Amino acid sequence: MRLANGIVLDRDKTFDTLKFSALRREVRVQNEDGTVSEEVKERTYDLKSKGQGCMIQVSIPADIPLKEFDYNAEVELVNPVADTVANATFFGAEVDWFLKADDIVLKKTTGKAKSAQTEPKPSPKKE
Repeated sequence: MRLANGIVLDRDKTFDTLKFSALRREVRVQNEDGTVSEEVKERTYDLKSKGQGCMIQVSIPADIPLKEFDYNAEVELVNPVADTVANATFFGAEVDWFLKADDIVLKKTTGKAKSAQTEPKPSPKKE
């Protein structure tokens, strides 16, 4: 099986509810001499996935601004893709899966739920 472009995922079926946890790491560009530069290549975030029943790590490109959402804020992935990296061994190969996305954004609430949260309740009339 060849995964040149990765496997495109159905966000709702695969992840269900996603909640933001924290920035896990920044991957930096390597200089020609092998030293690490100050330029960030990508950022990986920890997200809690109800559908997977565990914490998942998702990487997004560094040209997307740093995400600093509230802990447990409900988020969604923009164009998530699962990909692999394989290392040959004497017995075959070891394969690691990883997730990438174009962005992580706050999940938009539906109109009814939003209006119920933002509109004040009418006060009872005094007679």
